[in-house]
Amino acid sequence: EITDNSDSLIEVPHFTQRCPLAKGLVSIAALVNSAEETPQPVSTHIKGTIPSWINGSFLRNGPGKFEFGKDKYSHWFDGMAMMHRFYVKDGDVTYNSSFLRSDSYTKNSEKDRIVVSEFGTIAMPDPCKNIFARFFSRFKLPQATDNASVNFVKYKGDYFVSTETNYMRRVDPDSLETKEKVDWTQYVAVNSATAHPHYGRDGATYNMGNSYGKSGFFYNIVRVPPQETEGDGAKEDVADLYGAKVICSIPASEPRRPSYFHSFVMSENYIVFIEQPIKLDMLKAMLYQVQGKSFNKIMTWDPKCDTIFHLVNRHTGECSAVRYRGEPMFTLHQINAYEEGGCLVMDMCCGDDGAVIGDFTLENLRRGGEELDKFYNSMCRNLPRRYVIPLTVDEDTPMDQNLVNLSLCTATAKKTGPGEVYLTYEELFNDELLQYGGLEFPQINYAENNGRPYRYVYACGFGHVFSDSLLKMDVRTKELKAWRHHGLFPSEPVFVPAPNATEEDDGVVMSVIINPKEDKSTFLLVLDAKTFTELGRAEVPVNIPYGTHGVFNDMNQTAVTVATTHRN
Repeated sequence: EITDNSDSLIEVPHFTQRCPLAKGLVSIAALVNSAEETPQPVSTHIKGTIPSWINGSFLRNGPGKFEFGKDKYSHWFDGMAMMHRFYVKDGDVTYNSSFLRSDSYTKNSEKDRIVVSEFGTIAMPDPCKNIFARFFSRFKLPQATDNASVNFVKYKGDYFVSTETNYMRRVDPDSLETKEKVDWTQYVAVNSATAHPHYGRDGATYNMGNSYGKSGFFYNIVRVPPQETEGDGAKEDVADLYGAKVICSIPASEPRRPSYFHSFVMSENYIVFIEQPIKLDMLKAMLYQVQGKSFNKIMTWDPKCDTIFHLVNRHTGECSAVRYRGEPMFTLHQINAYEEGGCLVMDMCCGDDGAVIGDFTLENLRRGGEELDKFYNSMCRNLPRRYVIPLTVDEDTPMDQNLVNLSLCTATAKKTGPGEVYLTYEELFNDELLQYGGLEFPQINYAENNGRPYRYVYACGFGHVFSDSLLKMDVRTKELKAWRHHGLFPSEPVFVPAPNATEEDDGVVMSVIINPKEDKSTFLLVLDAKTFTELGRAEVPVNIPYGTHGVFNDMNQTAVTVATTHRN
């Protein structure tokens, strides 16, 4: 089961042997402590130079409060969403933050205890109720949380914060004010949606969500159309997902044990859903609610199952009849995908043990000394891989012959039977990456290169339980550039293109750096994306917890978009 394995940590599992083992790791307990919000912007201290052309807000999301009264959350994912904004203009930076005023946050605050269940923590019955009311409350399915602590996402020009339930919250990207709650089920027939949508160049947004009922369990691809501009350019201040449509429903291979997924693949013409061996046991769900067990306990890693790649035409919604398979693996984050030479090339961060998701309990993260080393050394390390799908496979396609003919590519695809193709991956790295503990939280020059051939990926290295380095990798040569300083923990990097950029890496990379050993020592780091050297930093006089994902709200691009809209 994907659960707390604190009593039976494995010393050196096979999937970590290629990476160095840790000894004497720095405590990261301070990175998962509750923080105070900073609702009004505060100034930062600038060291070096922040390029004056940067104009916009670096928005970050993540857990920021881990207890209410005497009740404490069990899992890092459960903490209440805290939004952060670094506003950059004319070489200066201000910072403000706010807890998301979700229903979960509000109800918990009012009762001063945990009353809404989260991923790894189930809310206990109200102690003020009589024994019979408490007993029967066990038989009620918990309401999905709107604690949207994973990412900032965008639909029709509006910003939302998102998690993996059917709820999102619209937010003001400047003040971080919480606006209305949005329920996906009011627009399309899905019970949840990911926090990692993709954006088409036509302005449409694509996402994936589950649905389940008498007819079975389905993975659904959803398209939200572009924003429709009024005649005067005005837009109502209200959430708008109207026109959202399910363009493809993929039946689960095992309806009673569907797969967990965190993201999906998109190129210019295709979407690929990866059905991986992290399974959700639906029969256990009700039983565990009665027993007072949390959602993460129904997740299991089943390495006896292959990974299945479902290929869908993004424009027609047609799912390929060919079943593409590969060996068991799990992936949380995609890097990029593009079409070349009659194939779809897919780059992603992969691991060989999906049980790692359940390992991020607060108990594990707050370990110290040898126990922290032991925990880290037991963890699966994620590494970048390249899979290649041949797009044309029919009855005339020869058997047991490599269908991938791309130059300098070692990934393979072989037809193994009628409508069956087996994929093997190329390792998208050299041994130098192993010294950084693998690669995760990948980002690219999304605006220019998503769905297209590309060269550079920016990511975090994991020489610790949380990321302890920033990496730039050339996917053609597999060469690395790194920013790493002992005891400092960077967030997911975000690439911001320079105005009038002529090359893929013309711009900067931003990351929030946390030092758990020093109070109020956080800073925003700005690197030259080309050389991967520091340009400047903005020191923030507050404590910021370790977060998840973020985006850059580029006001330069917004101004261009608005001007173009008005001209048209």
